Amino acid sequence: MKQTRARQILQSLIQGLDPVTGEELPHETVLQHADVLRALLAGLSALEQTAARARRRSQLPDNVGQAWTTEEESRLVAAFKKGDSPVVIAREHGRTLRAIEARLEKLGLITEEERTTRGGFTGVSDPPLRPRAARGGILGRKRHHRRSR
Repeated sequence: MKQTRARQILQSLIQGLDPVTGEELPHETVLQHADVLRALLAGLSALEQTAARARRRSQLPDNVGQAWTTEEESRLVAAFKKGDSPVVIAREHGRTLRAIEARLEKLGLITEEERTTRGGFTGVSDPPLRPRAARGGILGRKRHHRRSR
């Protein structure tokens, strides 16, 4: 069964309609129970999320998630040193701009500050740590005062 049809069936049941005939279902059916309706809604939501994820995935370049080969890295470095923009390189490699910039940063060809996409080559920038004394805020100072008395 295709997901589209499964979603149509769930929507019909949620609306209290027979998915085959389109007729209204009797009011005493199990579908009138709140838990059953919640379960149908959860199933419909999961199917819609899966469909949305598939639509987003289909719009991504072909090589998203693929491991970098040494040959591909060599072509990346050559194109970058030749002066090609990361956007053009991304298109040629079938990768996202973020992936190209992350690889260039990992190879030491650009710095994190030179990137136009967020995060380092690990994918996420760590937030700067606050000094230990500042973490407690006002409550931390009150506790400190209580202990010193």
